[in-house]
Amino acid sequence: MGADARGDVRGRGRGGRALVLAACGGLLATGCATMPDSGEVQGVRGANAGDSQVRVYAVAPRENANPDEIVDGFLEAMTSDDPGFATARKYLTRKAAKSWKPEQSITVLGGTAPDREQADRTANLETQGRTYPISGRRIAVVDDRHAYRPTVPEEYAQAIHVVQEPTAGGKDKEWRIDDLPPGLILGEADFLRNYRSVNTYYFASGENWLVADPVYIRQRQDPVTRMDPVTQTVKALLEGPTPWLRPVVDSPYPTGTGLKEDVTTLTTDDQSTLKVPLNVKADRFGGEVCRRLAAQLLVTLGDLPSVNVDQVELLDAGGKGLCRLGKGQAEEFQAVRETGRDEAAYFVAEDGRMMALAPSGKDAAQSAAPVPGPLGKGTVPLGAVAVTHDGALAAGVSKDGTALHVSSLTSDQEQAQTVLRSRAGAGARPEDRLSEPSWDGRGDLWIADRAPGHQRLVVVPGGTGKWTEVRARWLTEDTRVESLRVSADGVRIALLITRDGRTTLQIGRIEREDGTDEQVVSVRDLQPVALRMESVSAVSWAGPSRLVVVGREAGGVQQIRYLQTDGSTSATSVLPGLNGVSAVAAPHRENQPLVAASRNDGIVRLMPGANWQPVVKAGTAPVYPG
Repeated sequence: MGADARGDVRGRGRGGRALVLAACGGLLATGCATMPDSGEVQGVRGANAGDSQVRVYAVAPRENANPDEIVDGFLEAMTSDDPGFATARKYLTRKAAKSWKPEQSITVLGGTAPDREQADRTANLETQGRTYPISGRRIAVVDDRHAYRPTVPEEYAQAIHVVQEPTAGGKDKEWRIDDLPPGLILGEADFLRNYRSVNTYYFASGENWLVADPVYIRQRQDPVTRMDPVTQTVKALLEGPTPWLRPVVDSPYPTGTGLKEDVTTLTTDDQSTLKVPLNVKADRFGGEVCRRLAAQLLVTLGDLPSVNVDQVELLDAGGKGLCRLGKGQAEEFQAVRETGRDEAAYFVAEDGRMMALAPSGKDAAQSAAPVPGPLGKGTVPLGAVAVTHDGALAAGVSKDGTALHVSSLTSDQEQAQTVLRSRAGAGARPEDRLSEPSWDGRGDLWIADRAPGHQRLVVVPGGTGKWTEVRARWLTEDTRVESLRVSADGVRIALLITRDGRTTLQIGRIEREDGTDEQVVSVRDLQPVALRMESVSAVSWAGPSRLVVVGREAGGVQQIRYLQTDGSTSATSVLPGLNGVSAVAAPHRENQPLVAASRNDGIVRLMPGANWQPVVKAGTAPVYPG
């Protein structure tokens, strides 16, 4: 196998197998897998993870191929773009080829583990065939709805079994695979080369703004559906939200709505309008329903680099236009509206005052100023702060963690309103009292009270109303919420939770239901995110479905990286190193700088494509609105 100038990779049979493995990326580790004559599965180095320019072309089995070559060739063929995985099926028995469903799931493996057994070479090959163990560390599974779910890295132990099957003419026999694990098995590098994360968007239940739901689609044409990436994305959206998010989002279109049959390619016209033919009749699609679906499609397709869509037009089953929506009209459905202004960052000064960080500036005198009102005057020394998405209100937790205060940032009011006090006793440590606060896009204020024996999550409607204790069955006596950050859409919450001496990052789903006297709010179904990190010390939302996480891998140094809310990552997600980071804050838009607090450098800022730059010599708890 060799790679030509276009990045294509073609198989050249058993003699070129070493080059095949070196070029095409990883099955069991970061490289493709091979089946050497000894029968053990070994991992070798492969192409750079996520190199989508490299294409692998599968090679059919040669005549009279031995069992090793059959298993080897099949593992390679699973990494290819072969339509229908037709070549991969040639390595299977006729029965197995019909029953194998590569679209059923994807098992993602990273790293290798020593095989506990070799291929069974003591069996009677004529009657029993041969079993080849496959081992590695399973790090994730992608289901048939394209949802990525990370797993605690664990040993993956499955097997491929080969037997001799009569050829079509019935005179000879050829080795073929008759038993294999379900779906596709890909190494992390091959997975990132073949698939990309895309945000599909659905409406928050009962609301008028959109929530991101990340899924994975093929980088190029899907081998099974033959759809291009744009069509795959539209299809994934119309199939509905992933199971985890489904309880808190709505899809306005009628059940059964999908693409018109046999549509595999969608392209824009010369006015950057994408026409989407649906399988529904016009009388089933009201004007507002059509408009909201068009908004979902516009925002979703904005995440695809391969297409520039300025307008979406939906067509009914007869080709008649149902509605058309442009980017400007879709803006009203965003959880965070575009204002055209730079996002402001805030932090707490050494003396406990709340400070606003200027968009530019080189030293403390030029870079920061106290906010208007009592929180900027230092009347109550603060330890952590938060600001509403519209910049109108600020919340501050006292430096000793005893009280939560709220004040206007648009008027110079005399005194902040105290909306909550910790249940911790007088001798408690600040870290055993109130956590840092966070605002969601609805204008509600969230905080955790970490009082031993009285731990609770609390939401304050509007930031100034009567606080409500959040239902959280997972919050037991041995569980401690170190910090929290609520998404702008108000349906997800990022939590740093300490249990058994280890701090992990979990994403919870926020559910709201109307009770007799007031709304009942719950946080349910926590999902681990940063499973490869031994501990996590800080987190911030960085847009609709991305997080910036500060943590440490086992035996490693502290690092700052981007993670998707589904736990997936990419080879380019690690940010420049920074020592002693205690907090990090990310803007909603990618073109604005990250801000962090470093024990060595104070408040620092990271512009896109640059390195960290000190801004204020002393300060803590940086935040962007949210």
